Amino acid sequence: MSHLFEPLKLRDITLKNRIGIPPMCQYSATDGMAGEWHFIHYGSRAIGGAGLMILEATAVTAAGRISPGDLGLWNDEQIEPLAKIARLAREQGCVPAIQLAHAGRKASVGLGWGEQRTLRADEGGWQAVAPSAVSFGEGYAQPHELSVAEIAEVVTAFVAAAKRAIVAGFQAIEIHAAHGYLLHQFLSPLSNQRTDAYGGSFDNRTRLLREVVSAVRAVWPENLPLLIRLSATDWMEGGWSADETVALCRGLKALGVDLADISTAGLVPTAKIPAGPGFQTEFAARVRNEAGLPAAAVGLITSAVQADHIVRTGQADMVLIGREILRNPYWPLLAAQELRQVGVWPNQYLRAAPSGSVGR
Repeated sequence: MSHLFEPLKLRDITLKNRIGIPPMCQYSATDGMAGEWHFIHYGSRAIGGAGLMILEATAVTAAGRISPGDLGLWNDEQIEPLAKIARLAREQGCVPAIQLAHAGRKASVGLGWGEQRTLRADEGGWQAVAPSAVSFGEGYAQPHELSVAEIAEVVTAFVAAAKRAIVAGFQAIEIHAAHGYLLHQFLSPLSNQRTDAYGGSFDNRTRLLREVVSAVRAVWPENLPLLIRLSATDWMEGGWSADETVALCRGLKALGVDLADISTAGLVPTAKIPAGPGFQTEFAARVRNEAGLPAAAVGLITSAVQADHIVRTGQADMVLIGREILRNPYWPLLAAQELRQVGVWPNQYLRAAPSGSVGR
């Protein structure tokens, strides 16, 4: 049997296979509300055969959006459109998860396909915040440095969004602490120049993330898994490192995190990233095998054989397939065919399924 199609149990949730869809921003929301694009985009991927689908970065405050097109869970009105997506996924046997996020100093920029710079007030922009008053780079405004009281409000916002995610019917939460957004900004010495309890030492720089995880775990149902997304390295001298990621994950496991989604970079625009097939998998392997925390690998994983090899050889517990699933929502079904597994197709599509497939 292919290891890629073995089930994976996280608390009381069992993924039907080791294939997940990572969070990928669609920049198509209005006032944080999911709409028709999201229903079609996520619906088509939910029926494509993946075991897990993590919805895109969903802001815990309006000011925490990357762009005006980001999803949000900062008010109750945003619950029902997301609940529709969660229901559809569950009906197809795909576990719905949602990524809760705060963009920090990378907030208030244009849509993902537009010019990446801070929007002016007359363009609908707003004040970005950060651990320190250090901008992301050229074209980005200097952020407001958060006070200790404002940091506490960030924790409260994550908790409130998690409670709304429960009402919406999601079966997992992923806390976004990667790609240069707020929680990652606190982790890295390159963006965190504070001298108080939230800056300087490893313990201080990881304090906010640990507080968010502990507070969310306290309200998130005990039987449901909590995931974390981390950038394992900034790919910059003096930045957040893979060794620190392993040490952090040991602590996060003790706080109730069930799986680490391991990516890299995003903190500074000048990082030199050696991108190539599976280039981030080694970091997932370190977290899994050194920190003892189940890990997901992501990044230029494109073929079924490659994905199966990663799981088979113990480099990761599952793989997250991003760009390939944007190109082909049914990648998991075709991967089953390639690996000679029984594909479980929607009954409505069964007439087009390969021989030996079954319906659901």
